[in-house]
Amino acid sequence: MTDRFTPEERSRVMSRVKGHDTEPERIVRKIVHRMGYRFRLHDKSLPGKPDIVLSRHKKVIFIHGCFWHGHKGCHKATRPVSNVEFWNRKLDGNMRRDAKVQRELKSLNWKSLTVWQCQTRDVAVLQKRLERFLTTEKEMAETNGSA
Repeated sequence: MTDRFTPEERSRVMSRVKGHDTEPERIVRKIVHRMGYRFRLHDKSLPGKPDIVLSRHKKVIFIHGCFWHGHKGCHKATRPVSNVEFWNRKLDGNMRRDAKVQRELKSLNWKSLTVWQCQTRDVAVLQKRLERFLTTEKEMAETNGSA
């Protein structure tokens, strides 16, 4: 299967892809803010410049595009059939970098959560996942009355 765009059109399309402040990022930020958490965005002092940084809780959230970060099993992560060598090198490199960033954050005692672009479609499920990640064990015990 060949690309339906000319190389010039493909270049124009790809140049318009945003690196941050994407719709999935805005959805996650809105949920986290509504839950009462305050956070920083893209903190350059941490490995990988996480999309959302909750310093007080030592937790970070990455919002990854399924295509760009290789979400396994997701239909949005299908690799292009043209310029295969370039795309494999690019996308495999992104995945290696993501794994390295996760290891570095773990070594600094930060907890991280990756939210995939496709997971932002069901806001109710996403909110429950974010609540589980952000709520500490102590807060959970207090909520359940066992503290």
